Amino acid sequence: MSTLRGGDRKIDWAQLSAKLPSGKSAAEKQRRRQIFNAMDMNGNGYLSLAEVDKGVRDVLKSDDLFDCKPGMLRAFNAVKDTAPAHTPHSDDYVTRAEFRLLLVAMRQMFELWHMFELIDTGDDRRVDEGEFTRAVPLLEKWGVKVTNPSATFKEIDTNNGGQILFDEFVAWAMRKGLDLEDDDD
Repeated sequence: MSTLRGGDRKIDWAQLSAKLPSGKSAAEKQRRRQIFNAMDMNGNGYLSLAEVDKGVRDVLKSDDLFDCKPGMLRAFNAVKDTAPAHTPHSDDYVTRAEFRLLLVAMRQMFELWHMFELIDTGDDRRVDEGEFTRAVPLLEKWGVKVTNPSATFKEIDTNNGGQILFDEFVAWAMRKGLDLEDDDD
């Protein structure tokens, strides 16, 4: 649906959350079972990254999530080996036991990706120091007071590349507890 970036994107957070049933009610568990089964194309009880990617597009029908590859990859890698391994390969895939966590992580990574896009006004998937400094008012809305933008930029840029990459932003944002002011959580 939307290929807009950053501030041009309008997100229906309630609709997005409804597509990612992560609660513990019987109805949400049943919906998760249905989604997992639909994504598990070969019926082996494991989801590969490719199956999750295709499932986001074809099962969840969420273009916003589908277009958020860096967030999807990070969510997948974060949860794929959280449950005890049942086979030598199960740590490489998301199991049914890990699926709820995947949905939670996808929602969180999408929110962080949206923040990152709002800061990345150059649309190059990197944030330079100027973009970061201009985003200080946004960061304050999201719960972080930045008193020295240059020092904070250097703190986030852990690989010292002169640009903040999404993974670096996520690590910092999670430590700081950033939260969009207009989403539904």
